Amino acid sequence: MRTLHEATLDAFLPLARMQELVGSSHAAYLSARPFPHLVFDDFFDPTLLDEVLGEFPRPGAIRWQRFDNEREIKLASAAEASFGPVTRLLLYHLNSITFLEFLSQVTGIANLIPDPSFEGGGLHQIVRGGKLGVHADFNKHRAYGLDRRLNLLLYLNKEWRQEYGGHLQLWDREMTRCEARVAPLFNRVMIFGTTDFTYHGHPDPLSCPEGMTRKSLALYYFTNGRPAEEVTGEHSTLFRARDAADFRTTARQRLRRLASDLLPPILARRLRRLA
Repeated sequence: MRTLHEATLDAFLPLARMQELVGSSHAAYLSARPFPHLVFDDFFDPTLLDEVLGEFPRPGAIRWQRFDNEREIKLASAAEASFGPVTRLLLYHLNSITFLEFLSQVTGIANLIPDPSFEGGGLHQIVRGGKLGVHADFNKHRAYGLDRRLNLLLYLNKEWRQEYGGHLQLWDREMTRCEARVAPLFNRVMIFGTTDFTYHGHPDPLSCPEGMTRKSLALYYFTNGRPAEEVTGEHSTLFRARDAADFRTTARQRLRRLASDLLPPILARRLRRLA
């Protein structure tokens, strides 16, 4: 673990790399299809991310927020108590004014505001068979009323093979085709703008080996106001099916719902934990 004298700004942020990217990335961000995005490989010091990965809690190690329905099967935690000490410091640096100014320069979105509560973000983990349906993100912060403008995903998956799946798919506005796929490789950072039409997800069940998971850190950035053409009204997550078979429930999900209807609440809760 890093000692206090090692917790300098450039120990957590790749300042020289960031300076290089400022001049070259803005045009690439704007021209990316199907919507503005950037992918930076080998962005951080790999020894730093080794420490973050070493702290990452296993599926049963903390009280994860569990999602298990026809649209998404995943684990998430925005609780600071669930972050290891190096992870916590990294997340703080990614919410710092130094990093916010970098994000504004490469995206052109001025006056970005971080979210110290990590609503919807923080630690994300997907087990074998898990998925996240194609969707557009919630567009207002519940507590602050700010406009969600930008996502940052940092992937932590070593030796990730193509056949495991889990690629983030970027779909066109009409949901007619996937125009880009981003593999969740270790030390890969993805940044993309969020509007009501930036459809993305990894909707196919993961095929990684048992005991292996898809791990990432997620941070969202906001502004006070936004262009009116980017939104259709305030909303939570908007899921979009690729086809009629996309959001079918599994046998396990149907059984759990039946048990929830028939069993006393205390037994239904216990069954959910076991599932």
